[in-house]
Amino acid sequence: MASAYRCVYLRVHPTGKCTLSLSCDGGGQDSLLAQVVGDELGLPAGDVKVVGQDLDRFGQGHGYITSSSPGVQNAVRKTCAKIKDKSRYLAGGMLGTSPQSLSWTGDNFGGKRIEEIALYAHAGAIELPAGPDGRQLEGSLDAQTTFRD
Repeated sequence: MASAYRCVYLRVHPTGKCTLSLSCDGGGQDSLLAQVVGDELGLPAGDVKVVGQDLDRFGQGHGYITSSSPGVQNAVRKTCAKIKDKSRYLAGGMLGTSPQSLSWTGDNFGGKRIEEIALYAHAGAIELPAGPDGRQLEGSLDAQTTFRD
């Protein structure tokens, strides 16, 4: 079973609150994982809901390892980095500027906080900017990291 995977999925809702879904048990790290998300995205840890062994997200018999893992924190950081990467492009669209000209200042890109960016990403009436591959970004602010340790 050592070659099987675990997964973390992070969604930033249009309200700016987050849900961090784990395919595995959080191993008693729920508040620590919420703090990691908060620190990485410039949000209060209290705005992050951690759902261990999230069967609603991953399903029953999903094939992932469900026991806790020391690699969860690193996977959460990688997932937050993916959220910030997409946010850079969204903030560029919001500001009408090149995403490459924007840098993360600890809680925003060009003055646009993650909460504002999430609301923009979820607004269906607007056309979102192109991402790094040149295709239009999807209307959500979420990311997933699959890992093994």
